[in-house]
Order: sequence, then C-alpha cells, then structure tokens
Amino acid sequence: MNIKDLRITSPDIGADGRLGDRHALEQDNQPPTLRISGVPEGTAELAIVCHDPDAPVPWGFTHWTLYGVPADVTEIGPDADSRYRAGSNGFGKEGYGGPRPPEGHGPHRYYFWVYALSRAVDGTPSLRQFLDSYGDAIIEQNRVVGIYER
Repeated sequence: MNIKDLRITSPDIGADGRLGDRHALEQDNQPPTLRISGVPEGTAELAIVCHDPDAPVPWGFTHWTLYGVPADVTEIGPDADSRYRAGSNGFGKEGYGGPRPPEGHGPHRYYFWVYALSRAVDGTPSLRQFLDSYGDAIIEQNRVVGIYER
C-alpha cells in the first residue's frame, strides 16, 4: 500500500486540533469541509469515514460513512450527504452525526479518514462491513484528526 501521496486536510479543524462547535451533534451537526489531494492513479472512488476511537464502547463510535465520492473530487463540503451516498452512523441514522462525547469524559479524537479504492463500493455498508469487504481494495488511506469535548 502506498502511504505517501494521499492527503486530507480541513480548514474547520483549528491549529490546536479543535473541531468547532457547529460540527457537534447538539449544535448545527454540520460536517467539516474536507480537502483531498494526491489521489493515487487507479482510484475508482473515494470513501470517507469519521470514527471516534475514544468512545466508551468496544469498537469506538462511527459518526459518518460516505461512499461514491468520485476520485477527482478535491473538496467535500457540508452538503456531502446529499451529493454522495451517506451510510449509517452509530446513532442509527444515515449521514453525518457530529461529536457528542459523554459529558465529563474528556477530549475525544475524531478521525476523518479518506480511502482511495480500486473498486466502487456497492450500497452503504457499515464501517465494519466496509472494512471487511473492501479492505483489499484500499490503494491508500490517510486521515485528519479533530478534537472535541463536552
């Protein structure tokens, strides 16, 4: 796997790593803008995942799965759920579900992953189904991390 070219950044994650309140579930629940570059040759599509490994559950908590993003897309904005195929999140809904860590649990890290895939994803699998079914199709992956605390 190539791990040097694919990049993901966000102007909505501060220099200190903080994710703004407007991205939280109890606020505007707006996904951050994500900028993607260095997509490797042979990419059929991109997938986006937001995952909180600090959630107090065994496998962490999935806040977003997004499929069907064309390989030439360089920016994903707040309208991403209506432009691409939004999958299920840990709240039992489809689309972006922003940070909502337990009060007093401390800061949580929100990993926004981009996956460059050699084949298109069918449907809208859960994160575990996606990784199980498409792990062999990942050409490259990278992430940007935001921090949020209630």
